[in-house]
Amino acid sequence: MKSVFNSADTQDLLNRIDKLSPDSVAHWGKMSVSQMLAHCNVSYELIYENKHPKPNFLMKLILKLLVKDKVVSDKPYKHNLQTAPVFLVKDDKDFATEKSRLINYINKTQHLGETYFDGKESHSFGVLSKQEWNNMLYKHLDHHLSQFGV
Repeated sequence: MKSVFNSADTQDLLNRIDKLSPDSVAHWGKMSVSQMLAHCNVSYELIYENKHPKPNFLMKLILKLLVKDKVVSDKPYKHNLQTAPVFLVKDDKDFATEKSRLINYINKTQHLGETYFDGKESHSFGVLSKQEWNNMLYKHLDHHLSQFGV
């Protein structure tokens, strides 16, 4: 799997994002391209912003037991999987704003690097290795960029 911590792989992601336009159409799913960008931004909001409530102990335990392995493995996501409520984007979003936010988050993550993430606690899954962080972030972006044909 490519790495969000590798500058060449990050540039590849940014090039793919740059190919998106407000008129890009999904090959599957219900989100508009602007909603997809906002949806992808949630992953980074959970890391860098304090705007989403943390799950309580019981919910975090359930997430670690039932969801974590699917999210942090290198196995690709299937199409049309159900997402966590915090990731649902139902309202319209501004394409340029969401695209800019995502680019900034990706650049920040690459700049901070794998050392920053190795052993860092995630919002929902507890402490993750740098490889688990990479798998979670890269796989999610790759899935949704592929959803929109880039």
